[in-house]
Amino acid sequence: MQYRRACVPGGTFFFTLATQERRPIFSSAEAVEVLRNAFRRVRASRPFKIDAMVVMPDHLHCIWTLPPGDADFSTRWRLIKTWFTKHWQPAGREQAVWQHRYWEHQIRDETDFARHVDYIHYNPVKHGLAKSPLDWPYSSFRRHLEAGIYPADWG
Repeated sequence: MQYRRACVPGGTFFFTLATQERRPIFSSAEAVEVLRNAFRRVRASRPFKIDAMVVMPDHLHCIWTLPPGDADFSTRWRLIKTWFTKHWQPAGREQAVWQHRYWEHQIRDETDFARHVDYIHYNPVKHGLAKSPLDWPYSSFRRHLEAGIYPADWG
């Protein structure tokens, strides 16, 4: 089957990535820090803006905006997934970390953007992992709260 990906230079995209067999790899702060380092490394060579993000135990959601003239999110995801896998897996343990594919959605307008940002930040509450978005440590919610995008009691 041929998969078609959106190709919009400078576009904004919503992504969902899951771990292989939905294993709760990101249950530890250590794993989340390795993931953060993977993002830092890739962004240093292939910049993009992370507009919103949440890391759950077995999946993550995020919104990226690519630089003008650049539509290559696929390579960025391949590099992030590869870097994380190489630096997270104990030596000699060759177990798949990520599901092979991921979901992407091109953000169409401001309403679509706001709806997806809300979805990202409410996800820990939806999954019963937090009573409010503010309670979940692996989210961009605090950054949005400090910027005045959300009131303190949102969600």
